[in-house]
Amino acid sequence: MARTRLGFVLAVIFWLFGQAAQAAIVPPLSQPSWKQLNADQQRILAPLSGDWDKMEGFRRMKWLGIAQRYHSLSPEEQARLQNRMKGWAKLTPEERKRARDQYLSLQKEPLEKKEAVKQKWKAYKELPDAEKARLKAEATAKPTPRPSPSKTAIAAPPQAKPAAPPTTRTQQPAPMPGPAVAR
Repeated sequence: MARTRLGFVLAVIFWLFGQAAQAAIVPPLSQPSWKQLNADQQRILAPLSGDWDKMEGFRRMKWLGIAQRYHSLSPEEQARLQNRMKGWAKLTPEERKRARDQYLSLQKEPLEKKEAVKQKWKAYKELPDAEKARLKAEATAKPTPRPSPSKTAIAAPPQAKPAAPPTTRTQQPAPMPGPAVAR
């Protein structure tokens, strides 16, 4: 009888925990649509207006956080942010995904590689616009595989292995020794 009561009490307790857990589940917060943003947010995030209502909620949250910090930025940083948003808005979804993937892979690289990429980017930004346009045209025309550093050095031709002499089986292999039999 005591076991039955204990089982019943445990069943009720688990049921109550289940009900409490269901009540505690909060549906995901819907992020504001473009029309629900205030005038200041719309002004700051204007380059993203065409994509805003198609964005995932976590991306909207990121941009709302940036808009909230916008006024603490210097005028140069604000202009840079606006230019980056305009550039981002011009990208296709595939280009955005590729940019995110490249960013994530670069974050996994060692510090030396990150610094090398920064230096290359700095050198690229200092190029004249005509040279940048030429490089961009080359890159979009036909991507060519770049040789890896190990292939840049002239390698000696591979040595051919001498051919093994032909084998003829004139001898049978020796039989495997078995258990000794007493005669």
